[in-house]
Amino acid sequence: MKHIFFALIMLSALKGFSQNGLISYEDIKFLLNNNINQADTFLVAKGYVITKKDNNTKNKKYALTLQGGTHNNISLRADGKRLFIEIETNELNQYNLIRESISQYLLKDSMAADVQSYSVKELGNIYITVNDTMPYDPMRKDYDIQVVGDKHITAYN
Repeated sequence: MKHIFFALIMLSALKGFSQNGLISYEDIKFLLNNNINQADTFLVAKGYVITKKDNNTKNKKYALTLQGGTHNNISLRADGKRLFIEIETNELNQYNLIRESISQYLLKDSMAADVQSYSVKELGNIYITVNDTMPYDPMRKDYDIQVVGDKHITAYN
C-alpha cells in the first residue's frame, strides 16, 4: 500500500513539472538580475542544451526540444552589466505562460502593427511578434519574444 501511495505521489509530482522547460516571469527576472554565467546552470537544470557560447562577445544560445516537435531557443547577450534575452519558440504554451505570468505585473501594454508590447513592473519591456511558420501550418505559429530590462536592472558580476 505504501508503494502504491508513493508511486501516485511521484506521478503527480512529475505531472506538476511538465512545464519545467518553459520560461516564466520569475525565470526572466532571475536571468536579468544575475550574472550571465549563472544562466548556464539555471537553464541546463531546466533541460536546455548550450548550443553556442562565445565568451569574447558574451553571447550564449540555448535550445530545448519539447514533446510534439516544438522547440524553445533562448539567446542571451550581455552588454556591460545589462542582459538582453530573446526567446524563439513555436510552443503555444510558452507564449501563453509568459503572457499569463506577466499579467499581474503589467504597467502598460500596446499593439503596434504585428508587435505586442508590454511594460512590466520590475522587469522592463517585452516585445512579442507572432508569425506564420514556414512551411505554412495553420496549427503552429512562430513566436519571437524579446526582453529588454529596465536601465536600472543590472546583473551582478
